[in-house]
Amino acid sequence: MGGQEIDTGSAPLNMILGGGYEAQRAHLLEGRPGSGKTTLALQCLLAAKARGERSLYITLSEGRLELIQSAETHGWDLDGIDVFELTPPELSLDTSREQTVLHTSDLELGETVEIVMAEVRRVKPHCVVFDSLSDIRLLAGGPLRYRRQVLALKNFFTAQGCTALFIDDLTEEMDDANLHSLVHGVIRLEQWTIAYGTERRRIRVYKMRGRDFRGGFHDYVIRTGKGVCVFPRLVAAEHNDGFDEQGPANSGITALDEMLGGGLDRGTSSLIIGPAGSGKSTMAAQFVLEALKRGEKALFVSFDETRRNFFKRAAGLSFDFPAYDGEQFHFRQVDPAELSPGELSETLRQYVEELGTSVVVLDSLSGYQNSMPAEKFMMLQMHELLTYLNQKGVMTILILAQHGMVGPMHSQVDLTYLSDTVLLCRFFETGGELKRAVSVIKKRTGGHQSSIREYRIDRQGLRVGEQLDEFEGILTGVPKFNPRAGKLLQSRE
Repeated sequence: MGGQEIDTGSAPLNMILGGGYEAQRAHLLEGRPGSGKTTLALQCLLAAKARGERSLYITLSEGRLELIQSAETHGWDLDGIDVFELTPPELSLDTSREQTVLHTSDLELGETVEIVMAEVRRVKPHCVVFDSLSDIRLLAGGPLRYRRQVLALKNFFTAQGCTALFIDDLTEEMDDANLHSLVHGVIRLEQWTIAYGTERRRIRVYKMRGRDFRGGFHDYVIRTGKGVCVFPRLVAAEHNDGFDEQGPANSGITALDEMLGGGLDRGTSSLIIGPAGSGKSTMAAQFVLEALKRGEKALFVSFDETRRNFFKRAAGLSFDFPAYDGEQFHFRQVDPAELSPGELSETLRQYVEELGTSVVVLDSLSGYQNSMPAEKFMMLQMHELLTYLNQKGVMTILILAQHGMVGPMHSQVDLTYLSDTVLLCRFFETGGELKRAVSVIKKRTGGHQSSIREYRIDRQGLRVGEQLDEFEGILTGVPKFNPRAGKLLQSRE
């Protein structure tokens, strides 16, 4: 009977569909060749097999052996699933099956449909996949007859108590033969290539009668051994559970915490911005290390730095990350050319909800931006992601590199308005040396100092000095200086 949901073989897709496919109804999986339609359909049949139900895969375009070999690449065993390879008479090389007296499209299509119906009556499946409608379209010869035949098949499957998945490869789109109005649900799989890196894939539910589903695009990938892995679009409003306020998280450096009014607040996002080499990652690592010492769990996502270089650099600063690695601390090296934004959001969600991670660092947003198809989508993605992390009580630290070294600087994207706290790092020149200065530009959740202070990075870590009140124009890179150099940080080496 209708009104029940059946497993699609993918828990994330079940969630997107509001429970799964509708039982004893016809659904349409459409997408260009290579988008993963067959793989997704097989996952549904495997789920039916696991429930002890009979299932049938009818293939007109792909051979039985090809289908079995494709399943074996994922480690799937199709034993227990009926695979019916149907070759219409007019497409067969067997001369005994050719129509010699009457060779009309009516007879060819009618015989094909009768063969399908006979097989369904014989197997009596709970779930059936019909692959693909493009073959029926070719046999029909016209849009009206094609639509009528699909409607007849749909009504037949429904009368037999089957949940049907029709597959259409969109090799020939015809407006007057659109099938969306005939079926109960429509799912489209898309793929496209970007200028550099692997192809991007996304799935969209066009319709699902009688229920709410999560609209819009959702990223997915096809992985050997796992099949179609869907990453539902993150909706922050669904995760507003609240969290226990525990006060600000300090950095362990008294002067820096004073500038921040006690530290960074939990459930907020902080942006550390500055030119390359100004110490942004080191400052973020300082907050992470102090959180680890308090017994918290942290995730450091790096788009620009390898795991080996990160730990090597941390050792040079006397940061003992290996002592926490694998338990409290996780370092993820990410290639933005290979990872979709949806997969990144899903990864962060798993670390936060399943492992209890309370500190997340994204280093840097310049690399993250490269994984987005356009800047405007990055802003929407970041807004939803940061809102989600904030509602989970996570202290999020974002790092953004600016173009330039000394003097005027700019960024490809402005995320300062999305961040609750902004720390600005700058180089300045004095006495024939490059120095570093840090200031807190804003902090929404509390007071902060407006001072500009020098900081140094050496083998013992990070130090922050006194307010640079003898200087004017530090942020220009070439300040005016009244020589009272006693307040400048001296080298410890």
